[in-house]
Amino acid sequence: MIGLLLAIFILNYFAFKKNKKFTGNQIAHIWTFTIAFQVIFDVFVEFKYYGYWYFDKEIEWKGVIPHLFLVPPVNMIFLNWYPFKTNRVKQIFYIIVFVVFILFYELITLLPAPWGYFHYGWWRIWHAAIINPFLLLILLGYYKWICKLERNVVYK
Repeated sequence: MIGLLLAIFILNYFAFKKNKKFTGNQIAHIWTFTIAFQVIFDVFVEFKYYGYWYFDKEIEWKGVIPHLFLVPPVNMIFLNWYPFKTNRVKQIFYIIVFVVFILFYELITLLPAPWGYFHYGWWRIWHAAIINPFLLLILLGYYKWICKLERNVVYK
C-alpha cells in the first residue's frame, strides 16, 4: 500500500503541477473517460478472467483506489507531453517510450507488499506491452474528439 500511495501522490502532483494545456473540462473528461474505460476493461480481465488484480482477487474498497487515482494522472501526463504538432515518427517514438515507462512501473507494482499491490494471474508483462499502445491510441483519439467538440462550441 505504501507504493500505491506514494505513486498516487507523485503522479497526481506531477500531472497537475506540470499541466500546461488542459482546461478544467478536459481534465474532467480525461479523468472520467479513464475511469470508465479502465473499469470496463477490468470487469473482464480482472474480475471475470482473473488475468490480474489489485491487492486480492476479490472486489474490495482498497482496490478502487488505483482505478480512481492512479491511471487518470498517467493519462494526463501522456497527453500533456504528446507531440501533437510533430511528424509521425516522433509521435510513435513518444508512445514507445511511454509504454516502456508504464511497463517498468508495472514491474515495480509486482514487488511484494508494502511496495507492490498488483498481482498477475495468467496476465504477463508482454500482454501489457502489446495492448498498452492501443489503449493509449484510444485515449488519444478520445482527447482529440473532445478538443474538436470544444472548438465547435467556441466557434458557433
